Amino acid sequence: MSGRSLFAKDARTAARNRAERRFRAFGFSAILLALLALVWLLVSILTAGAPAFRQTFLTFPVTLEAKLLDKSGIADPAALSKVTTTTYGKLLAKALEAEIAARGIEAGDMKSKDFAKMLSEESAATLRNMVLADPSLIGQTITFRALASGRIDGYYKGRVTMESAALDKNVSPAQLALAERLKEAGVLTITFNPGFLTMPDASDKRPEAAGLGIAIVGSFLMMAVVLVLSLPIGVAASVYLEEFAPRNRWTDLIEVNIANLAAVPSIVYGILGLAIFINFAGLPQSAPIVGGLVLTLMTLPRIIIPTRAALKAVPPSIRDAALGVGASKLQTVFHHVLPLAMPGILTGMIIGLAQALGETAPLLLIGMVAFVRDFPGGFFDPAAALPVQVYNWTTRGDPGFVERASGAIIVLLAFLILMNAVAIFLRRKFERRW
Repeated sequence: MSGRSLFAKDARTAARNRAERRFRAFGFSAILLALLALVWLLVSILTAGAPAFRQTFLTFPVTLEAKLLDKSGIADPAALSKVTTTTYGKLLAKALEAEIAARGIEAGDMKSKDFAKMLSEESAATLRNMVLADPSLIGQTITFRALASGRIDGYYKGRVTMESAALDKNVSPAQLALAERLKEAGVLTITFNPGFLTMPDASDKRPEAAGLGIAIVGSFLMMAVVLVLSLPIGVAASVYLEEFAPRNRWTDLIEVNIANLAAVPSIVYGILGLAIFINFAGLPQSAPIVGGLVLTLMTLPRIIIPTRAALKAVPPSIRDAALGVGASKLQTVFHHVLPLAMPGILTGMIIGLAQALGETAPLLLIGMVAFVRDFPGGFFDPAAALPVQVYNWTTRGDPGFVERASGAIIVLLAFLILMNAVAIFLRRKFERRW
């Protein structure tokens, strides 16, 4: 015997303890660094995207003069539709100028075209649509809330300054000074903008009018296609492979390929969808049905793998007990195994849908990056998607679109967090421990 006590630390024990402390310190540092990076990412996104949910408006009375909007005097829809947004824009500029004069606000030597530049081009289109929808408004004086131009809106969000306005042909320091006086008078306000979530995309000249309406509808339609197709096919394939398929080299080959397909880059599925669904099957580009089919192919392996894991997690004793009391193999699976595995199946399905919701590359290849102005009426009409809309806005030059892109990221993250929260809730609600 060496005579050493077990309670006395020797050099090797002290070295092991130091190594363990270093490992714990490295692990804690890694977690702390990851959390700091996550917080920095979220703060940067929220800081850049929060202004997209607030917009600058100008509220003033507008007289819808019949001599300009309804020269025929009979409110003929065909004649009213011939009146262009240019006429409505001049009408709005005239009304704003009159409101400024009526309130005694100093406007300097600004002219009508300068007042018009303070208003978004979308305002004229909005007023025109109101008149076409209700021709009885012609001849009346209404209180109209007009979108301010992107430069005026950018001034209150820090993108435009007096110095930059002096070098900008789209806005002048005098217009920014007038905007300040209008704000003091209550004509100009900065409020929550529901149009960011409901309006369609806008042209490069109107970042202040761009919205996510079509992208949200398109994403919803695509997720509906993915849910309807991937859930039954994925669950059926998993049940067959796990419970009924014989163990041979063919099933081994299928399992290996399913695992490999889960790791295939998503852009490959976009190329496959372009070749099969558009070039061969002749389905329309930019349609939610094509996007849904492509995302279904991409999502299937990601649903099959967790579904099989959930089926494996059911104890064999459940199967043995059911078979022992006379249940058939089919009854055992559908009456006992599948219900017990349902929490894991639902969790895998929701996580698979969340991953599909954030995919961009395959949707770019099937044409969903195209500019779409009209809301889709079905699965075969052109539409956009949230991640593609983010990509689209980041490629445009106006800084207002970068703000819009950050706001769209917030909306996309909200959907993803909601879907993951639902997955966690379902798992905790239906999970059973043995």
